[in-house]
Amino acid sequence: MNKKLQHYIKRIKEGMLKDMWHETLWIYQYARHYWKQMVFYTALGLVNTAFSLVSSLISRDMVDIITGKQTGLLARTFCFFIIFAIGNILLSQLSTYFSNKISISVDNEIKADIFNKMLVTDLEAIQNYHTGDLLTRWSSDASNISSGILNWIPNLIIFTVRFISAFVLVCYNDFVFAVLALLGVPVSMFMSRRLLKRMRGNNKRSAAMNAKMSGFNQEAFSNIQTIKAFDLINLYSRHLKELQKDYLDMRLEFQKLSMVTSVIMSITGLAVSYSCYGFGIYRVWSGAISYGTMTMFLSLSGTLTGTLNQLISLVPAAVSLTTSARRLMDIIEMPKEDFSKSDEASLFFEQNKQTGISLEFSDISYSYSNGNEIFKGACINANPHETVAIVGPSGEGKTTMLRLILSLLHPQEGNAVLYGGTSGTFQVSPSTRKLFSYVPQGNTMFSGTIAENMRNIKPDATDEEIINALKMACAWDFTSRLPDGINSKIGERGAGFSEGQAQRLSIARSLIRHSPILLLDEATSALDVATERKVLKNIMKDDYPRTCIVTTHRPTVLSVCSRVYVIKDKKCKVLSSEEIENMIQNF
Repeated sequence: MNKKLQHYIKRIKEGMLKDMWHETLWIYQYARHYWKQMVFYTALGLVNTAFSLVSSLISRDMVDIITGKQTGLLARTFCFFIIFAIGNILLSQLSTYFSNKISISVDNEIKADIFNKMLVTDLEAIQNYHTGDLLTRWSSDASNISSGILNWIPNLIIFTVRFISAFVLVCYNDFVFAVLALLGVPVSMFMSRRLLKRMRGNNKRSAAMNAKMSGFNQEAFSNIQTIKAFDLINLYSRHLKELQKDYLDMRLEFQKLSMVTSVIMSITGLAVSYSCYGFGIYRVWSGAISYGTMTMFLSLSGTLTGTLNQLISLVPAAVSLTTSARRLMDIIEMPKEDFSKSDEASLFFEQNKQTGISLEFSDISYSYSNGNEIFKGACINANPHETVAIVGPSGEGKTTMLRLILSLLHPQEGNAVLYGGTSGTFQVSPSTRKLFSYVPQGNTMFSGTIAENMRNIKPDATDEEIINALKMACAWDFTSRLPDGINSKIGERGAGFSEGQAQRLSIARSLIRHSPILLLDEATSALDVATERKVLKNIMKDDYPRTCIVTTHRPTVLSVCSRVYVIKDKKCKVLSSEEIENMIQNF
């Protein structure tokens, strides 16, 4: 006993109760927005409780009337019995309907809120989580929160009122019977306490395992082509079976304890029920109560036992709820991006729309959170009507530089500013992202039609604007030959188009936005040299005052660029025309 007490004291000192309280307060932030729905749901439950109690009293009178042969009251009582039975059915269906409606509405709102908060979380911080883990937290844990918000407090009120009202009614008629009906309480509480000990840890392990399986499936389905190409089908099938076995072992371990607990509690429930039944027969035989009262007692004893178990079950439900809250708080409480200057950024764009916007990074230093240093004192400059190239070996930081420009990553040192032709400077931040168009590496087209992909970037784009952007990106030649033209379907990850075609569609999508700065990250790597040069020349010939920055491994396009930076020794060095020529010749 002393060891158990020491264990609980240790857990409390470690902050278990404090953590649960903090998680409960976090849940309350959502719960308070839905107090009207919770009150309505609680009211339905209380009315349903009242109907059930009245029905028990009517059933008692029905039995007493029949056994006493008081036929004069039978018709009226039977009518009441039918009315309340129908009322119970209608109320139950009404409660189920509104419960589902409210639950789904709350679930949708909470998921939308958490989804938005995940999207504005700092990129480097959120990339520490696997996408499968994020998906599990967003779907399963968010649903658990929404269900708990709607059900936990209302059910606590409903079950408490139901238990007290049933207990008072039984005590009013026979106190000894009420005591018998509660004989199973100590057993239920003892078994629930044992189950609760493992509940929190099991919930965490279960959530982690679900996230692991979700991540595995998401990666496998996203990389089916690679799995097939490397003949990894058997390997991935084995991995899935191993994960499924681990999940099964974990669930069975907890299920064994749950099964033993359920058997003991069920046997206890039967013992209590039979004791009540035997005591009721004795009381009827001794003439202390009527048959109808015994029937009511048996019904209410079941209500007492069942309601008490429901109250006890709210404790592990609360543990599950706070566990889900902690998993979501881990994501929500990560650093957020700052969009506070979004309006000023829009004004800066309008003021410099005619002249364009320059970009200048000076003395930039950046290291990833794992300590990997990429830049130290790096500088880069790009102006309207220029195409500036960034070259260098793979892994030296070309993509990282573009992420810094987009403020997806944040330099530890240095100055990153935008210059306007008419309105001074503006500090680079997440708010300035609206001033950029970006074509990342790989196939980034969304499922839908070509036109829908373009209008994701510019919702009011006309068909003519879409076609002009496709022409600039050298994508109109193959798009125009499709049966549905710009309304042709694109599969997931650009399925239905070659890599080169998907790249040109991605470039067209970025051009239609008419952003003052265009970033192309190896965006022409799947194109032949002639098409690559043509696309870049089309961009450069455009009258729009666009600043274009290109990263590339292929120096064949460098001759058409205004300036070329090479990343070397964690800095950005401008190449001379002779160095560019040597790079082209030695490629």
